[in-house]
Amino acid sequence: MSLPLTGPSRPPASGGKPTSLVVLLHGLGADGQDLIELADHLAPLLPDTAFIAPNAPEPCDMAPYGYQWFSLQERTPAVMAAGADRAAPVLAAFLETELAARGLDARRLALLGFSQGTMMSLHVGPRLSPGPAAIVGFSGALVAPERLAAEHRSNPPVLLIHGDADPVVPFPAMAAAASGLATAGIAAETLRRPGLGHGIDGPGFNAAAQFLVRHLRQPG
Repeated sequence: MSLPLTGPSRPPASGGKPTSLVVLLHGLGADGQDLIELADHLAPLLPDTAFIAPNAPEPCDMAPYGYQWFSLQERTPAVMAAGADRAAPVLAAFLETELAARGLDARRLALLGFSQGTMMSLHVGPRLSPGPAAIVGFSGALVAPERLAAEHRSNPPVLLIHGDADPVVPFPAMAAAASGLATAGIAAETLRRPGLGHGIDGPGFNAAAQFLVRHLRQPG
């Protein structure tokens, strides 16, 4: 069962009309509340940016609470690709609606994902036209890398951040994702976080914030 995408949001800290939108995509078994607090830390750096953190479309089938973008009970590449494909139109439609509501297009959009949210960011973002201004992925992976070169419609700048002690999504997934993106002509910066497990630490967050500021700053 898929649910309409809703979740917590934050208006621009400046109090004015947003000039950009950051969409925060949570991981398996979490919800939008899991990431929306990142907006409170990013807002002083991006005062004209709106933030929203939607709940994924399905109740999590591996926990009594939380949501999932697709099931991970079976983690073969084919099953994961099929799951991402099912969720992609739901997320793309949500992005289109939220951008239109703010008078923006995808060139003023950034996606920030964690774990399965990173998988969705990397699956949907490059297939948008126009593409997003930036994608940041923590502790994630690229689903169906062999298809991206033929299916991507944009080349957004990407930053991948991953702990080298991650017990959930193995650290080599970062290099594999960067390689798959590069094959499609999408440049990805990578940041290894020594000793970090499946999470976001201060240096990783700071790097993400600087990346978003760089790509969302209005020319002027």
